[in-house]
Amino acid sequence: MSRQSKLTYDRGTLILHPPPKGKAWIDFATWDDRIEKFRIPAIHYHSLTKVLTENDIAFIDKAKEFFTVDVESCDDKTPYTHQTEALEAWKKAKQRGVVVLPTAAGKTYLAQLAIEYTKQTTLVIVPTLDLMQQWYAQLEVTFPKTKIGLLGGGSHDNTPILVSTYHSAAIHAKALGNLYGFLIFDECHHLPTDFFQAIAEESIAPYRLGLTATPERGDGSHRNLDKLIGKVVYRKTSKELSGDALAEYQVIPIKVQLTPEEKEKYQNAIKIRNDFLRQAKISLSSMDGWQKFIQASARSNQGRRAMLAHRESKDIAGGTSAKLRVLVELIEKHYPDKILVFTNDNATVYRISQEYLIPAITHQTPVKERHQILTKYRQGDYKILVASHVLNEGVDVPDAKIAIILSGTGSTREYIQRLGRVLRKANDKEKLAILYEVIAENTTDENTAARRKGESYKSDKKSSQGQVLLYPNFDRDKSSFKAAESKSSWQEED
Repeated sequence: MSRQSKLTYDRGTLILHPPPKGKAWIDFATWDDRIEKFRIPAIHYHSLTKVLTENDIAFIDKAKEFFTVDVESCDDKTPYTHQTEALEAWKKAKQRGVVVLPTAAGKTYLAQLAIEYTKQTTLVIVPTLDLMQQWYAQLEVTFPKTKIGLLGGGSHDNTPILVSTYHSAAIHAKALGNLYGFLIFDECHHLPTDFFQAIAEESIAPYRLGLTATPERGDGSHRNLDKLIGKVVYRKTSKELSGDALAEYQVIPIKVQLTPEEKEKYQNAIKIRNDFLRQAKISLSSMDGWQKFIQASARSNQGRRAMLAHRESKDIAGGTSAKLRVLVELIEKHYPDKILVFTNDNATVYRISQEYLIPAITHQTPVKERHQILTKYRQGDYKILVASHVLNEGVDVPDAKIAIILSGTGSTREYIQRLGRVLRKANDKEKLAILYEVIAENTTDENTAARRKGESYKSDKKSSQGQVLLYPNFDRDKSSFKAAESKSSWQEED
């Protein structure tokens, strides 16, 4: 009588031995000469066991070490309609898939509902230590009778529900792969990289949930989410949820003009850059244009000079004095409402902080100091914060009402994250949030602003979300602020 096949987990893969009869399972397997056994990627565990069962192939499952957890939530709040719909869509997809919701739409609460429904040992993967601590604190409050642990930042717990950073989970993927039946990937757009993909590929977890505001990645690797987690099962935008789960909001672009001195420097820098790009036959509008520019800039002094000129043009457009004058007027207009100011670089952050005595947070800000600043902001001692990219993702930012983007990238994800910082209603049911985009006219700033909203740049004065205001245009005495010269016909290639 032949021995019964045994399925075991081995360092991120499965071993099925001795080979069972039939061919239904063979498509999953690869013969390993080193051990003279069939080896199967761990990610195929659910499909493999289903095929074996459906074809009446007897096997002993020694791979599975995840188990049912008696999770009991003490959170009695009523979910929003979109959260209920998202949960049902995920269930219908056999508890696998990605849910796309804007920042502040309650993705963490949705995950809690999924944990309560699935009742399996659960691994939550997040991009930063700050988010790891936030998830840990929230899960402890929600599931007080269940042990919650941490992996990362010096912690290495072994608990039914574990919260880990992507880095730590990837490092320990082979050890974790058969311990958890449910994987939750927060900000799952981080997953499709060569290093992080191992978390999903080396796990046998049959249940998977991805959470993100923007799954799309510039390199196209977001397509891998289909096999790593599952297809997008539910999607809502900020616009669709505004007025219900999120605050009503306005996006108001404000155009400013460079001073004559700034314009001259900008034109000179753009000319140096464009002359090199033409000579090198590089188009920044192509898919790999930027990468080619970086490579070419490292090969010659002329290329390096072109890259420095490009950066100078960005600095001029992003930090023009007209933008800072608009910032002052916006603060005067909205104070004492809580305001967040975003820039694209730390130098501008510190310049604004020093000139206007506004608390600043960058990646260089020590953890304790950042915590103190955010606490004072939450308590209302500080009304304004200025930051570059550090508040985009992975930091619990207290509710604000006004966001001002002085400069940023062309990333749609960054734009949605910054908008999301002002969309939480908190206790203000009638809240109207406002996002101002301050844009340097006739510079690459305009194209960047259009790209982050998924638009093609058109030189008009209207926006689908709000009126484009030409600086200055506020209801106050503007005699102390001098706008730059009127718009001219000059235009440079982006």
